[in-house]
Amino acid sequence: MNILCTICMRGGSKGVKNKNLKMINGKPLMYYTIDQAIKSKAFKKIVVSTDSKKISSIARKLGAQSWFLRPKHMARDKSAKIPAIRHAFLKAESYFKEQYDILVDLDVTSPLRNIKDIKMALKKFKYENANTLITICDARKNPYFNMLELKKGFFKKVKKLRNNNDIKRRQDAPKVYEMNASIYIWKREAIIKNFPLLTKKTSIYLMPYERSIDIDTNTDFKLVDLLIKEKNDRL
Repeated sequence: MNILCTICMRGGSKGVKNKNLKMINGKPLMYYTIDQAIKSKAFKKIVVSTDSKKISSIARKLGAQSWFLRPKHMARDKSAKIPAIRHAFLKAESYFKEQYDILVDLDVTSPLRNIKDIKMALKKFKYENANTLITICDARKNPYFNMLELKKGFFKKVKKLRNNNDIKRRQDAPKVYEMNASIYIWKREAIIKNFPLLTKKTSIYLMPYERSIDIDTNTDFKLVDLLIKEKNDRL
């Protein structure tokens, strides 16, 4: 079974400037995801999609394939990610002249996943014969209890129970989860035909919060840096 791995990185970023090139424990952020993909031995090819020549060059030195630059309209601040992933998938099939049965996208800004997460997510995806898979973790905030939105000048809880009763304790709120953006998986048909990400044929792989931190801010970056350094110190 041919499995393609894509890793998408823009040259610019707002939350953390040039985060894909920033160093964590002496290595660029992208190193950790590329290294996990290689060591998992799960992929026929590992392809980087970027609009940056510098990122492309470093990715090749780290062992990934990178021969094209992403179109500018797919690399803006407000550009959606899935079109860029599909673009990379089609580029890879054309370039390598082969079809891939499964596409796995690993997000560079979630470097705390481990190789077992990649393998187990793929195993679950295949076992359940899913069209897509997303990774999740337990939510830190709950829309039924402590998440608010502003409506007509007043703050209200994001969600109410069907019986409209108010929840007094976090433990009594319905269980909710976060999409942690670490691993996405598609069947070939699902990515080609742009199937919805969440359907009855979507598989879910639950990860612990400590491996689910997604780097959006400088605080996130510092926390991930600290956790990776602590992990390396224990080895």
